[in-house]
Amino acid sequence: MDIYEAIKLRRTVRDFKDEKIEITMIKKILNAGLLAPTNDHMRSWNFVIMNDPAAKLELIKLVVKDRTEKQAITTLDNWGLVDRSQREMYIDAIPKQYKMLLNCGCLIVPCFQQTEPLLEPSKLSSLNGFASIWCCIENILLSAVAEGIYGVTRIPGDDELTHIKTILNIPDDYEVPCYLALGYPAENLKELRQNFVNVEERMHFNQW
Repeated sequence: MDIYEAIKLRRTVRDFKDEKIEITMIKKILNAGLLAPTNDHMRSWNFVIMNDPAAKLELIKLVVKDRTEKQAITTLDNWGLVDRSQREMYIDAIPKQYKMLLNCGCLIVPCFQQTEPLLEPSKLSSLNGFASIWCCIENILLSAVAEGIYGVTRIPGDDELTHIKTILNIPDDYEVPCYLALGYPAENLKELRQNFVNVEERMHFNQW
């Protein structure tokens, strides 16, 4: 698939078919991730593949279940969000946080090496590892699209993060940026409208 076509087709999907992703395909997609740029040229990234149903259930047990659309709307009102398309995105997303992780064809926990506290960086370059892993994740999402596979990321809360690192035995000098759920999209997905951005309105030459 042409790279521009893959970028155009990529979208967040939270509803998946009941279909597993073959390990050969997972390897192919992750290998594309490993081709992303990295801050220290070492690609100190690792991926925990959750292919055991019981282990997956244990991993996601702290993710809030059964949030309703009404609760999502209340949350957005409390956040003060008024943009229509933004609200539609969140109203669709919030109730699906647990289900999308449970039902995806492959749940992956990416990990990156971090030499000092992620939330207490001493300088901007201390976040280079965090920036690099997201380049890797975007490569994974784009290569997945080329194979007819879509995905969604979810950043864990503090309690979830401690739980994840403990039960997966993640080394102390590694961090988890997100859950990464991949799968074949369900039939008749609801089409959500993205806000259109005119690139010329975001371009500045020589100064803002």
